[in-house]
Amino acid sequence: MTTVPIPNIRNFSIVAHIDHGKSTLADRLIQMTGGLSDREMAGKEQVLDSMDIERERGITIKAQTVRLKYRAKDGKDYIFNLMDTPGHVDFAYEVSRSLAACEGSLLVVDASQGVEAQTLANVYQALDNNHEIVPVLNKVDLPAAEPEKVKQQIEDVIGIDASDAVMISAKTGLGVPDVLEAIVTRLPPPKGDKDATLKALLVDSWYDVYLGVVVLIRVVDGVMKKGGRIRMMGTGAAYDVERVGFFTPKMQQVDELGPGEIGFITAAIKEVADTRVGDTITDDRHPVKEMLPGFKPAVPVVFCGLFPVDADDFETLRAAMGKLRLNDASFSFEMETSAALGFGFRCGFLGLLHLEIIQERLSREFDLNLIATAPSVIYKMKLTDGSEIEIHNPVDMPDVVKIAEIDEPWIEATILTPDEYLGSVLKLCQDRRGAQKELTYVGSRAMVKYDLPLNEVVFDFYDRLKSVSKGYASFDYHLTDYKAADLVKMQILVNGEPVDALSMLVHRTRAEGRGRAMVEKMKELIPPHMFQIPIQAAIGGKVIARETVRALRKDVTAKCYGGDITRKRKLLEKQKEGKKKMRQFGKVDIPQEAFIAALKVDS
Repeated sequence: MTTVPIPNIRNFSIVAHIDHGKSTLADRLIQMTGGLSDREMAGKEQVLDSMDIERERGITIKAQTVRLKYRAKDGKDYIFNLMDTPGHVDFAYEVSRSLAACEGSLLVVDASQGVEAQTLANVYQALDNNHEIVPVLNKVDLPAAEPEKVKQQIEDVIGIDASDAVMISAKTGLGVPDVLEAIVTRLPPPKGDKDATLKALLVDSWYDVYLGVVVLIRVVDGVMKKGGRIRMMGTGAAYDVERVGFFTPKMQQVDELGPGEIGFITAAIKEVADTRVGDTITDDRHPVKEMLPGFKPAVPVVFCGLFPVDADDFETLRAAMGKLRLNDASFSFEMETSAALGFGFRCGFLGLLHLEIIQERLSREFDLNLIATAPSVIYKMKLTDGSEIEIHNPVDMPDVVKIAEIDEPWIEATILTPDEYLGSVLKLCQDRRGAQKELTYVGSRAMVKYDLPLNEVVFDFYDRLKSVSKGYASFDYHLTDYKAADLVKMQILVNGEPVDALSMLVHRTRAEGRGRAMVEKMKELIPPHMFQIPIQAAIGGKVIARETVRALRKDVTAKCYGGDITRKRKLLEKQKEGKKKMRQFGKVDIPQEAFIAALKVDS
């Protein structure tokens, strides 16, 4: 099979906010170009969402690629390389690398909902990659659809011409043929030189049990041939190419891929860590001089400890994390121990949804029962001796006397909300120590930009935002910088013993409220023992909140009937002495639900 002529290739991605219909549109495009037969599509929605978790939640987590053949109205055959990208803020790095491999984007906007926060974030990323953008209005068959209003919104907010936006309903297939024509006529073909030295961009990599590491590439110049010897410029490692091919979504093998094409290679690579996303692949004997501009590596933002409920599962957990790491380079972990929870791992994630999904995959795919500690962010601490350290875990915080200043990460958040919920959204941001930057209107909706400290956001900001706006507000953020803050380490003591899994860094003004809420929650959840249990929240040596779990009491006087009162008193005194001794040596059993609920508490 010869390589495709460059003018007949179109590489594009679909960008949109969550739930605006990217994956459904991808399904229709695959169906209409005959990528899969109707029988293979039957009963299966979102063909490209391969993980169970993606199907259940109806979200895309991994960016997927598919190659389609299309015969246009001008009678020529075209090859489309379609990339379906995630819409959620936690997976923005998946979007950035998909965009780097394409020349154009379809911007899908829900005709009833209009432009949302992530629509903006993803479009700006596409524009940064010099993409040609074709606006597509989806769900125009809904009674609530207002296509003219939304077109105006796209022009006002994003500043791109939407007068000739394609109107479609991805669910019913209405207008989808127009999308295929628009891809041919309005998106540019790739550039590249077939006779130049091989230069390819490493877009993604994942682990396959049979093939080893599968590497998704975009050839820029030259030809990627089966049997050739390649070099990864970032790591300097060289490999022999065993297979070359592309996905239709099924794997198809070919002998070579030419410039502008997107496909995969396998080369007996053992570890996904050896294939850095954004790396440049070149010919081992005649390497190119300059690397392609890669993309920023994914930097973990949220950290939390994961511990097995059953200590015997520790090795299983280690193996499971190693396997997940193979397919998700943005997930990092290191071992840690905790007095309360035993051995476990400190893990880094891109955000709370990422954390939730990794946790769910561990329990689902590897049948593990886990406890997660409170999520925290990276703090930078300047010490009195002039050195600077990074803290991922509040437990590792040095003595207060040695700390000169604590800096915490801040983000810039963009929130779009209907006007009637604006007050409660602003109050929420204000309560989370936010500083308002700007407030503008997009049609009937308000667009607010806020500077917020990240540790106030990772806890449950997203859930609260959805509840105060009845689910209508959308939210997107990016890290800006570190600022000094008055933070203190709060510990929870149960029966005088600190529970390290519940210690956290909080702002001094919020400490008392957060501490009180946590001890009240713990009081409800710790079952009564035979002795009284004090639960305290403390900063250093100062207790700021306390609750007591009442003791269970056996009726020791039940067998006394009649007789002298001193007999009863003697028995009660004896019981009192026993309780005192018990309280000294008694071990408090904290159920797992108590941990989870205490960590979810909102002041």
